[in-house]
Amino acid sequence: MTESFHRSGEYENPYEGQQQAPVNPEWPPPPAYAPAHAPHPKKRGRGPLALIAAVAIVAAAIGGGTAYGIQELTGNDTVASSSTSTNVVPSSQKGTVAGVAKAVSPSIVEISATSNAGSSTGSGVIITSGGEIVTNNHVVSGASRIKATTSDGKSYTAKLVGTDSKKDLALIKLENASGLKAATLGDSAGIQVGDQVVAIGSPEGLSGTVTSGIVSALDRDVTVPTEEDQGQSQQWGQGQGQGDQWPFEFGGRQFNGDTGNDTTTYKALQTDASLNPGNSGGALIDMNGNIIGINSAMYSPTSQASSSSDAGSVGLGFAIPINTVKADLAKLRAGSTD
Repeated sequence: MTESFHRSGEYENPYEGQQQAPVNPEWPPPPAYAPAHAPHPKKRGRGPLALIAAVAIVAAAIGGGTAYGIQELTGNDTVASSSTSTNVVPSSQKGTVAGVAKAVSPSIVEISATSNAGSSTGSGVIITSGGEIVTNNHVVSGASRIKATTSDGKSYTAKLVGTDSKKDLALIKLENASGLKAATLGDSAGIQVGDQVVAIGSPEGLSGTVTSGIVSALDRDVTVPTEEDQGQSQQWGQGQGQGDQWPFEFGGRQFNGDTGNDTTTYKALQTDASLNPGNSGGALIDMNGNIIGINSAMYSPTSQASSSSDAGSVGLGFAIPINTVKADLAKLRAGSTD
């Protein structure tokens, strides 16, 4: 009589009692354990999953506004742009003016433009590490020499690449520049009235000046002179003394002088962040550190007024929405002189 024992590690033969194929004594016995190199069947599904995960990570990186990092890896002069709100500001300082200023100031430059008629001072936003800078057309219009100074005090000679007087935009390129910190261009379509903002520029030639406020209105029709009349702009000087304001028209009224006969009108963001001559071309920034506008027009009462109530910031400033800028970049890079 045969007995079956089931000790630990043993098993009952399910084919016991059935006729089995003869065993060739020359066949080697089966291994006591599976070879170490034997593939596990579950690993077969990891290839597609890994590919999907990799694609998801790349998509998240691009959607998260990390085009600057990709630019550094590939060597392409790519604009860092975000279709969503990217957190440029470190989490420890998120939502603070100090955090925004620290994160974005290295991407803002002071621009000095010289022509036969005089000189002007404005601001600009670095959009590529190779030195492409967006500013206002009226800051560099008619200039024979352009110089830009970064937040760390380095000065570069710049050349004019393209202009669009209808939108008061210009693109300049620094010579022999590399490794600059490019700003992240946000999405102005998502801006709401009441959103907090920070402005950085060089008002009255005081580079790196930071002010803050809110978006006070959207889609304001702002009228400014076009290039034909901007030969006059050098007399305003953007920070050279009394009367150095860029004229504009808003709500049927003209501010800072006569806009002339040849004008253009664009939709602007309105802000109560303090802007002064020299802020033109600088950045309007959301609290995550994304550029949402290029400051372009502001009302600055002259000190000649007899009433002290007319002095100081009146909280009436305008910025070109950054989506307008992004839509115009290809044209500016192509050397437009419109």
